[in-house]
Amino acid sequence: MSIEKMPALVEAVNLYFEALHECDLGKFDRVFHSSCSLFDTDDGKLTVVPIADYRRVIAERVSPMSKGQPRDDALISANFLSADTSVTKVRLRIHDKVFIDHLNWAYVDGSFMIVAKVWHDISIA
Repeated sequence: MSIEKMPALVEAVNLYFEALHECDLGKFDRVFHSSCSLFDTDDGKLTVVPIADYRRVIAERVSPMSKGQPRDDALISANFLSADTSVTKVRLRIHDKVFIDHLNWAYVDGSFMIVAKVWHDISIA
């Protein structure tokens, strides 16, 4: 593990939580790399969402913060593959849904950015 970059990773995870809770596109653009894609599988069908499409979803979503919903999120685990790459497992609530996300991070230009996201809605399990 690359312990010296753990604070930067935790800061980036918090930025991710803030971006989704607030639907803040400035924060979204700082935490998601422009080449990122998102993935989920339900009933054997793979869903792939390019980052531009996900950005539109966030832009159109009513933010949980504006509805008075407190943040409900947690960093479950963090694993460094190298000093500049990491995978985290997080849990977060967006309105009435709870998600588990596996976020793949790359340290780019002085901060960690998400380069891939695999998510699953556990509230429907």
